[in-house]
Amino acid sequence: MSILTDEIRFYVGKQSERVFACDPVEKGAVRRFAQAIMDEQPKYGAEGIDEGGQSLAPPLFPPFMFRRPLGTEDPISKRAEDPDFDGLTLSVNTGLPDLPLPGLALLNGGAEIEFYRHARHGEWVSQRSRYSDIYERESKKGPMLFVVTETDYETRGGDLLVRVRQVNIRR
Repeated sequence: MSILTDEIRFYVGKQSERVFACDPVEKGAVRRFAQAIMDEQPKYGAEGIDEGGQSLAPPLFPPFMFRRPLGTEDPISKRAEDPDFDGLTLSVNTGLPDLPLPGLALLNGGAEIEFYRHARHGEWVSQRSRYSDIYERESKKGPMLFVVTETDYETRGGDLLVRVRQVNIRR
């Protein structure tokens, strides 16, 4: 029995709006991130050592910039009374519509990350996601859907910083 229906195929190519992080790249957040990943290079500090004399953020900082702005509704609390809510809030991070796949478990199928350039302190970063592919494979335990999402992180000027290709498996 196939779980890849025409209704699900319809989502391939769907793209989110371009959304900006609630804050620009700022030295306090960069410092905490660099400490958390244990990579405290001087170029991430306030001294500024790139070719333009600007401080940089670690390569994977842009995807972690996207937090819920103060004063906005928490997506988990919003659905706390919904007995069918399973805690999946992928659309919160990507801006993509939820796939109509109730009752299917979610597994992480891995990620590929392409790095183009460092974000610089003070830059505004946006993200835009799209469903790039959805395909089905048969396993010993039945059909599995592979949902491939690509998210681009860009500067306000449109410079591509990072592209993340995430695979989620639904079964």
